[in-house]
Amino acid sequence: MEIITGYTGKPHVTAEQDRDVNEGIFDTGSFVLKTGSQLAAELVSNNEIKVRDGVLVIQGCTAVIKKNTYDPVTIANGSQGMKRIDLIVARYNKNEETKIEEVMLKVIQGTPNASTAAVPTYKTGDIQSGDLVADMPLYKVTLDGLNVTSVDKMFTVIPTLPELSSNLAKTNTVLENRKPIFIDSTAQGTANLDTNSFLKADVTYAFIVMVSSNISSESYKQEIACALNNVNMGNNGNYYKLVSNFAGKCSKGDKLRITSYKNGGTWTLFVTRAIFIPIS
Repeated sequence: MEIITGYTGKPHVTAEQDRDVNEGIFDTGSFVLKTGSQLAAELVSNNEIKVRDGVLVIQGCTAVIKKNTYDPVTIANGSQGMKRIDLIVARYNKNEETKIEEVMLKVIQGTPNASTAAVPTYKTGDIQSGDLVADMPLYKVTLDGLNVTSVDKMFTVIPTLPELSSNLAKTNTVLENRKPIFIDSTAQGTANLDTNSFLKADVTYAFIVMVSSNISSESYKQEIACALNNVNMGNNGNYYKLVSNFAGKCSKGDKLRITSYKNGGTWTLFVTRAIFIPIS
């Protein structure tokens, strides 16, 4: 094992080690960091685009356009009556003889076409495996005739760690607010569910109420009813064993009431379960 972030008495930190660390933090892809102008593109003319300052990570290799500066990019002239798509890429290049590495902006020019222009190919490469060239697409430049009609971003700007933490907290809150709520009652013959006790304010819920009810003898019959805010939602009955389901929408403050009627016998089972699912 070798130490990276420590003094050893001699130069020892390599670019490969630094890229390994970055890949552990940012993954093995290519991204722009949320700093400076984030490599924003400015169309100056049909032949020039300015790429503003920022930091990128291409397969663990970091490169920068210095703050408050820009790199100019030249776009070749378009052709009258023809369409073309060029790519602006950040190109990693390693000299096989000198081992010197660099990252620079490069334009990969597409092929003109009278009807539909195709995006030119680029070299993905694998820097850590020793490839000498690897491209990170930054912008797709579309030309129609002599004019540049659009400059479209192709990279992802990754959030900072505090932003990730904040987004995770917000996601957890949303998930918590969308958890189903289960309410059970074993009250015999009736059940009163006051949603003030368990629902959250400013949320609409879809609900289903299930009532399982049995009478002591099949000689008797029963009927189960459900009302929402004293408005009857439905009835189920005419048998000594029943499973009754009622569904609807409600919010905090609404009241559900389960009532029953039987023409004799005793309850051997009367269980109510209500499930409330947030929908908005």
